[in-house]
Parts: sequence; C-alpha cells; structure tokens
Amino acid sequence: GFIPVELISFNASVNNEEVILNWSTASETNNSHFEIQKSIDGIGFINIGIVDGSGTTTETKHYSFTDKDVASGNHFYRLKQVDYDGSFNFSNIVEAEIISPEKFELSQNYPNPFNPATSIQYAIGSTQFVSLKVYDVLGNEIITLVNEEKPSGVYVIEFDASSLSSGMYIYKLAAGSFTSSRKLVLIK
Repeated sequence: GFIPVELISFNASVNNEEVILNWSTASETNNSHFEIQKSIDGIGFINIGIVDGSGTTTETKHYSFTDKDVASGNHFYRLKQVDYDGSFNFSNIVEAEIISPEKFELSQNYPNPFNPATSIQYAIGSTQFVSLKVYDVLGNEIITLVNEEKPSGVYVIEFDASSLSSGMYIYKLAAGSFTSSRKLVLIK
C-alpha cells in the first residue's frame, strides 16, 4: 500500500518524571497531524496530545512531545498519524519506564570537614515541596539552599560556606512529612 507518511524513527527517553518522545519523517503526504497516544498496559490507548504535521513535504522533519508528571512504572506510547481526509496509520509502540527513588534520604555531606565548599545529596520519592536549610548549633537559620517543589529524583547541591565562620552546623531537609538533619563541620 501507499504510505503517505514515512516514519524513520520514533523513540522515548526519560528525564526525571517526564517522558520525551521524538520522531522523524523522511517524507509526508497530506499529513494533518499526529495524535500522541499513551497506555499503561500496551493495549488500551488514550490521546494525550496533538502535534501538527507538515502537510506534504519531501524534507526530513523532526517532532517532539513531552509527557509531564508521569507516575512510576511502565508507559507505552504510539503515534496516530492522521491525513487531511481522515485516514490514519499507527506507528510502532515504544515503551518508557519511570523509576523513582524508593525512599526519601538525606546523605552526609562530602567532604566533611570541609573548606569552603561541600556537596549535599538528597533523594525524594515523590513530587514534594522541598526545603533544605542550614542552621547554627543554637538553631538559628543561616541559609536556605532549596525552597521549592521538586519532582522525585536524586539531587546534589553545592554549599559554599566561605562567608561563615568555622564550626559545626546542622543541615535539615524537609520534604512533605519527611524530615532529616545531619551535621557538617567547617574548618577554616
């Protein structure tokens, strides 16, 4: 049969809680649009978006679509390419797996003791409002390193304490109902 749109690639990549779909066509004839379809079992698909086609062209065209805030697990995607006359074709199915951290965790800073900078790593298991603050030993807040909503993932933040005096400090992570504190030591 005559294939109006020649799809040369279709792939999915994962970035935190987003799935980025990329596809390319070698040529197109009367291509109205692509419907992006998604499934959690690879059988029943729902439309999650539309990307306009390029009509009729003999040039290679590149397309992209981002599925945001995707839950953990396996997700299946396919393209439904629709012509101006309503006829359509389906692409192959591609699969993407979102792996989220199992748990919330605040790691010991490294290096420790340090001067003047150290790295603090933390992991959050779901999208949460995250606050990471440094306090002196009396509990006075010295600096806020993170204060925003973040998707699940593992993060590393650089803490530059060059403006602080030597001594012990406490850093505390709060994400949803999870809190954890650790000590860091600045030696100048």
